[in-house]
Amino acid sequence: MPKALLILAEGAEEMETVISVDVMRRGGLTVTVAGLDGDSPVLCSRDVRVVPDTSLTSALSSGPYDVVVLPGGLKGSNNLAASKAVGKLLKDQESKNAFIAAVCAAPTALLAHSIAKGKTVTSHPSVKEKLSDYYKYSEDRVVVDGKLITSRGPGTCFEFALAIVEQIQGADKAKSLIGPMLVKM
Repeated sequence: MPKALLILAEGAEEMETVISVDVMRRGGLTVTVAGLDGDSPVLCSRDVRVVPDTSLTSALSSGPYDVVVLPGGLKGSNNLAASKAVGKLLKDQESKNAFIAAVCAAPTALLAHSIAKGKTVTSHPSVKEKLSDYYKYSEDRVVVDGKLITSRGPGTCFEFALAIVEQIQGADKAKSLIGPMLVKM
């Protein structure tokens, strides 16, 4: 079964976290939610606490992962950008030509760690200017450029997660999830 690692940092956007995890699990991926700073509950951007499955340190010993997923939220994205462990993991993913997915403000963490420069990305409009000098920027709701998947924000998370499922499990698997979830595409 394909494996996904979602890194949960303080200040992450809760919808981007939970929707992504849920859809990927429905799509047949084994998803590990790893707390950036341990396995204690993480306070997200709208004061919802989410309990990770494990710590990032522990999750790294269970790799490799088919996809590493970074939820947004400005504070969460800043925490991902500041983490040396996240930088090393993303560089390892990129060197193995494995998938990296980032939503909302999280593409700024890609920039901070010099990941996928020159590729086409999208993001929350509030961080567009930070990314435009280093990436080809798109206003599309979800962008797939090779092994990089990016998306705009909470309202695009079903599409984002379905794109991850499609890239890893195939279009038929992703399409099979749309009806039962009542997602309008």
